[in-house]
Amino acid sequence: MTPSPLTSRFEVNPSPLPTDQRAAILENPGFGNHFTDHMFLAEWTPDTGWADARVVPYGPLSLDPATAVLHYAQEIFEGMKAYAHPDGSVWIFRPDANAARMQRSAHRLALPELPLEWFLGSIEALIKADRDWVPFGDEKSLYIRPFMFASEVFLGVRPSQHVTYSVIASPAGAYFKGGLKPVSIWLSAWFSRAAAGGTGAAKCGGNYAASLLPQQEATDQGCDQVAFLDASENKWVEELGGMNLYFVQDDGSIVTPELSGSILEGITRDSILTLAADLGHEVIQRKVSIDEWREGTAGGKITEIFACGTAAVVTPVGVLKWDGGQAVSSDGEAGKVTTDIRSALVDIQYGRAEDRHGWMHKVC
Repeated sequence: MTPSPLTSRFEVNPSPLPTDQRAAILENPGFGNHFTDHMFLAEWTPDTGWADARVVPYGPLSLDPATAVLHYAQEIFEGMKAYAHPDGSVWIFRPDANAARMQRSAHRLALPELPLEWFLGSIEALIKADRDWVPFGDEKSLYIRPFMFASEVFLGVRPSQHVTYSVIASPAGAYFKGGLKPVSIWLSAWFSRAAAGGTGAAKCGGNYAASLLPQQEATDQGCDQVAFLDASENKWVEELGGMNLYFVQDDGSIVTPELSGSILEGITRDSILTLAADLGHEVIQRKVSIDEWREGTAGGKITEIFACGTAAVVTPVGVLKWDGGQAVSSDGEAGKVTTDIRSALVDIQYGRAEDRHGWMHKVC
């Protein structure tokens, strides 16, 4: 492989996974279980700025016990996918949007902002190095995880003066095996995901850590996911543990909770705003109360509900449960609007439909 202009050095993995073993993984990759042969690394300090961009063999990171991120959680990440198209080329979806969101997350966590050319160049360098890890067919993809953390060895409470940026990649299978099936949602009565002025709009690990206990509560109640309300009034629907929500109305319009500063601005969420309008739907961003969710499904005002995110793309919601009741929004199958929107998005990502909005970026 020839290093990209961004990459100062490229170290070939001397022990890549054998071809037959890689092929077996790509046949049934699951999600987040296997990783490619290389990773991207770069460092930042106030004196040098971003430097030492390199692709190296995938392997453990060595951290001193006093490394700042282990104590103060100064860390952010992104999630995106690389898609193999029918002609064998590899593309990524809206990387500029991921880069911009990572910059916003970095600002909120007092981390240095990574320039767009570094973000895009690091992802391209890793995909080109591990091109053979991009799976084909059945809505498979290569999941890309860029992340940044405070790597200074220091226990003082202040922004880290040494930061490490990395990109790793993992082959991912089709999220739904056996078809698109509605999921069940548990309403969290006591826990909040984020609050006004907090880090809810940043993609940082702490937000996900805070969702794990209520997610366990949802699992204990036999549900797939947990829904969070706002932290102030405990009234307004915000998002799931890692997905945004959409509500299809009986007049054909589609409503999604408006961004409040405590809701993550999902790339998939934003794309659906455009695609739903392309399909003829009025799309409304406003507050949605939990009472509207309950009463709307019971009275037929809300005809479909779906969640969206990078991993599952679009997921139909079948039922909302809480202590003492439930609201059913599906007969066990994905609704037509949900299916049409998901198909429109996935067909663009996999090169089966025209990319009218210029969202796809060719890597190789």
